[in-house]
Amino acid sequence: MKRQLFLSILLPGIVFFPSGCKQPGAAANAPAGMQALPVQTQSVALSPVQQSSDFVATIKSRRSAVVLPQVDGNLTQLLVRSGDHVHAGQLLMEIDPRRQQSLVDAQKSTENQKKALYDYNELEIERQRKLFAAEVTSRDTLDQAEQSFRNTRADWEAATATRKSLEEQLAYYRVKAPFDGIVGDVPVHLGDYVTPTTALTTVDQNQDLEAYIFVPSERSGDVHMGMPVQILDGGGKILESTKVDFLSPQIDTQLQGILLKAPVHSTSVALRTAQLVKARVVWSTSPQPVIPVLSVSRLGGQTFVYVATTQNGKSVASQRAVTLGGTTDNNYIVLGGLKAGDQLIVSGTQFLQDGMPVMPMSAGPPKAAAAPQSGQ
Repeated sequence: MKRQLFLSILLPGIVFFPSGCKQPGAAANAPAGMQALPVQTQSVALSPVQQSSDFVATIKSRRSAVVLPQVDGNLTQLLVRSGDHVHAGQLLMEIDPRRQQSLVDAQKSTENQKKALYDYNELEIERQRKLFAAEVTSRDTLDQAEQSFRNTRADWEAATATRKSLEEQLAYYRVKAPFDGIVGDVPVHLGDYVTPTTALTTVDQNQDLEAYIFVPSERSGDVHMGMPVQILDGGGKILESTKVDFLSPQIDTQLQGILLKAPVHSTSVALRTAQLVKARVVWSTSPQPVIPVLSVSRLGGQTFVYVATTQNGKSVASQRAVTLGGTTDNNYIVLGGLKAGDQLIVSGTQFLQDGMPVMPMSAGPPKAAAAPQSGQ
């Protein structure tokens, strides 16, 4: 009441009513000499509003490997530590190779023996061919020599192949990095007995990252390739805008969701493999009215605004009930009650009542900005 009395002194001729109270016939009953209250107005404009949902996504690398041995044995060397940067082919660990080395050495001896016998039969077959040409030996003797020569050649080739196979297996005792990357946790210790099922370590490359997003199966009709996706930080700031480049044709039986993948190339924040981030999937974008937060009044759980309209050739404040959505950039998204072009009153709303004379003054064009609206 004191504020109303003070304003009546400043603005004589203006009758003030409590804000939000709609007086019947207020415009008609206002004194004829009531002065119009100067107010700032802003034309209601449409801004692109995103219909979206937020999900928890997992960052994964296309180059991430769990290093498993291909042979069993005791670890004799650990040449890397967790966090080391390694390059492709770099030696990480070594498994005791002595047993395999002995097999390789034994096979080399067998190969040399087979080679010596092959070399002898190679000379022998040449002699038998000359003797047969000179009609000194029979055809049967020559055939036996040729058969012996072919057998020793086959034995020597088989021994050579076995030796190469054993040498290839010997290389498995030297565990190497599959590509350039960073060594992860090393859970094994020197002397541990490892098998082909023992995880030795991991090698990850924080490049070619992807966001794995599972959306509810009931939204299966809304997902499609190329859908916009926004990767957000903990404060809701957009780190990167990307698009869906993979859509799973199956429903995950455990999560009852559809797997979407989107590439991530953000360099502003260091993302790591297996990191959890917030991903906003944009279902659609449509123009909707947005209004400043301060132009909205509330009373008894109702939200309303004042719009400058013309009655009997004069500008008056008309109270409008509105349905609001989310907020963005200090603006409310209007779901109902206003349309584009309405002259929204954005100042002095606490002094207004329905039908009160006003003197509109333009507050300038509204700030256009994309307004995301989240919803499941």
